[in-house]
Amino acid sequence: MLTNLPTSYVIIGSTIFFIFMGTMGLIVRQKAAKRPINAKKILLPPLFMSTGMAMFFFEEFQVPWLQVFEAIGVGMIFSTILIKTTNFERRDGDIFVKPSKAFIFILVGLLIFRVILKSFLSTSIDVGELGGMFFLLAYGMMVPWRIGMYLKYKQLVAEEASTS
Repeated sequence: MLTNLPTSYVIIGSTIFFIFMGTMGLIVRQKAAKRPINAKKILLPPLFMSTGMAMFFFEEFQVPWLQVFEAIGVGMIFSTILIKTTNFERRDGDIFVKPSKAFIFILVGLLIFRVILKSFLSTSIDVGELGGMFFLLAYGMMVPWRIGMYLKYKQLVAEEASTS
């Protein structure tokens, strides 16, 4: 599938798509901050994202084990920033994600980092394999972040239950 297209087209196209999706993510995140959060809204996104693992059934997306661990490890390192900057607040008896100006800068920074890294790595790693690595990096970032969010959420719920 990707082998019929010039590598530069695939890189440019996927970068444009990623920028579009990143922008959409920011918009969705800003709108979601206006609605109360619950455990389901915290835990379901990684589950939905896990369907993307099906890409690894196709040989062009398969990644060597060392690169799997590297990508997930880098994602876990990035997740610490998101865990530290994601907090909750109570408003009108509901729990909301506190708006964080840092989140926008973090997401844009990750976008820029990804584009630069992709440009650098695309000369030595196959485009499909690179896509698999970036998926694993994102998943390795999403899961710990959401677990951290869930623990903070449960702590806030428990605090309210103990004061009631």
